Amino acid sequence: MAKRVEAVDMADRFAEFKELKNIDKTTMISVLEESFRSVIAKMFGSDENFDVIMNPDKGDCEIYQNLEVVPDGEVTNPNQQIGLTDARNDEVSPDPDCEVGEEHTRKIDFASFGRRAILNLRQTLASKILDLQKDAIYTKFKELEGELVTGEVYQVWKREVLLLDDEKNELILPKEQQIPNDIYRKGETVRAIIHNVDNKNNNPKIIVSRTSDAFLKKLFELEVPEIHDGLIVVRAVARVPGERAKIAVESYDDRIDPVGACVGVKGSRIHGIVRELRNENIDVINYTSNPQLFIQRALSPAKISSIRLDEETKHAEVFLRPEEVSLAIGKSGLNIKLASMLVGYEIDVYRDLETATEEDIYLDEFNDEIDEWIIEALKNIGCATAKAVLRMPREEIIEKADLEEDTVDAVLEVLRAEFEE
Repeated sequence: MAKRVEAVDMADRFAEFKELKNIDKTTMISVLEESFRSVIAKMFGSDENFDVIMNPDKGDCEIYQNLEVVPDGEVTNPNQQIGLTDARNDEVSPDPDCEVGEEHTRKIDFASFGRRAILNLRQTLASKILDLQKDAIYTKFKELEGELVTGEVYQVWKREVLLLDDEKNELILPKEQQIPNDIYRKGETVRAIIHNVDNKNNNPKIIVSRTSDAFLKKLFELEVPEIHDGLIVVRAVARVPGERAKIAVESYDDRIDPVGACVGVKGSRIHGIVRELRNENIDVINYTSNPQLFIQRALSPAKISSIRLDEETKHAEVFLRPEEVSLAIGKSGLNIKLASMLVGYEIDVYRDLETATEEDIYLDEFNDEIDEWIIEALKNIGCATAKAVLRMPREEIIEKADLEEDTVDAVLEVLRAEFEE
């Protein structure tokens, strides 16, 4: 009886283990049956004439061996056959009415197979459950790639940090995926994005990142309800982790200012993100599908005089007043680098020597004489200053800005008059 109880307890223990590891009931029953059959096949040479019935509610298993009843003395394979007298007088499952040629079913006490069989079953089950657990982890986290995850710092090494999530799953944060100013202490909580999940040699490895552009995007989604609700969309992200980032946003609702919503009242929303990113400066700009205007916004705070684009090679030549060049390039070239990453154009900056020796005027200053929509149309073709408009051929302005001839002539007259004075 003690052996029987041991076998039942073993199955029950694995049933409990199954619940803890989120392995579904159907799969676990299948694994248990497969494990029992594997041990039976090793002991009897085959499991074909055995029925294995799992009782998940009781946490045990019933095994039946089906034997062909043959005349006494003619048993050639005791694993497949049983003599008539033995079948009728079977101590475990007596069948006094059976006849030769019929099938006799004998209930098997697995514990009676001995300690080695039970140990073999334990090992088989443990191996299969471990494989199931690994598959379940891989499948779960593979579907979560690109999502935020929170983990507790468990171990800090030179090249990586080991995090544990709420279910004690291991998350690896490599050095190259860490923000340069990050400092990790055991027990601290860290947020990251699930960057990559692989399952090499059936050993799932979950790589998380804090330097990914997607991490910044997810933080905005978390902090800005309008992004979470789909009213504002993040169109592009560029960042140098720990230093500076640019993010382009667009609103589907004309009543919502996307930049203002992302920054929040007195910077309330963006400050939390900046702290999370170790004081990484973040520029939020309005997205536009117009490349000239997008480049102008991306190079902010510099003010551009004019732009020449080559859309085939994705190359942009940007002209600025000499005093604006350093602003466009930024410290260590960071501003122009991020702008290029954000808009997808290689940007070269040039000093506008023609306006260096003479005063130029930004078009916005003519808003009392020129309608705002006309000024925006001229900006959209890369003309942000009066000189830039005057340098461009009249026909080219009409074609590129899609303005009427009379409108263009009126604008040119206003701008020329300013400099003639």
